[in-house]
Amino acid sequence: MNPSRTAKLGPHIVGGGRRLLLIAGPCVIESAEHTLQLAESIFAITERLGLPLVFKASYDKANRSSVHSYRGPGPDEGLAILHRVRETLGLPVLSDVHEPNQARAAGEVLDCLQVPAFLCRQTDLLVACARTGKCVNIKKGQFLAPQKMQLVVEKVREAGNENVLVTERGTFFGYERLVNDFTGLHVIRQFAPIVFDATHSVQHPGGAGSVTGGAREFIPLLTRAAVAAGIDALFLEVHDDPPNAKSDPATVWPLDQLAYLLETVLRIREAL
Repeated sequence: MNPSRTAKLGPHIVGGGRRLLLIAGPCVIESAEHTLQLAESIFAITERLGLPLVFKASYDKANRSSVHSYRGPGPDEGLAILHRVRETLGLPVLSDVHEPNQARAAGEVLDCLQVPAFLCRQTDLLVACARTGKCVNIKKGQFLAPQKMQLVVEKVREAGNENVLVTERGTFFGYERLVNDFTGLHVIRQFAPIVFDATHSVQHPGGAGSVTGGAREFIPLLTRAAVAAGIDALFLEVHDDPPNAKSDPATVWPLDQLAYLLETVLRIREAL
């Protein structure tokens, strides 16, 4: 596989055959204390393994299945919590941005602004994120062919920002199912560093009634396959108590199983 283009995310260069990057953290910020504890725990694991880490947590989950679902603390409190993680642990931080008017404030705190999959073609949002000068991680829409993401990436680059990543998180296959086309990783990697989101890829959207279901047991399988296919970064949502997670309890990866999964990943990466 040809090396991908590169992007700068905080202190890290992603792509171009460099070390695998991990983007990990809870789906949503539940509290300041919980977020900081999770960040510390994940960082301790990755530091021992020599794996670069970007901490991820959403301050607002604007696309929850139900209007009654927990969304997070919102931009002001959420960004303050992420700033605390960044200052306390020295970790780059990433979060979702849903509206163009959120981008400037988010860019003052975040090292990477993430555009959610359902919003990946929203030009004004992409351009606003690009103009912050920070790295932009675009989740591939579940409805898009891999090659169509090149047009999305060009919107960010045309706005003057070369630091753009694309994240694969599964493609709709009928109702309430997602599948992964691993040839798409190669396609995307020709025009942007490719991130593989193993936890969202096993979701069953709306499959648990008013919340999203999923099949967590397939996360290791998909992770191993994606790393073997040559991804530049791995995206995992991680929680210390998955059954009681306030978002995506069926698919967040258990913290106590993270080290083993990453050790396996690194062995595969080394074999490549």
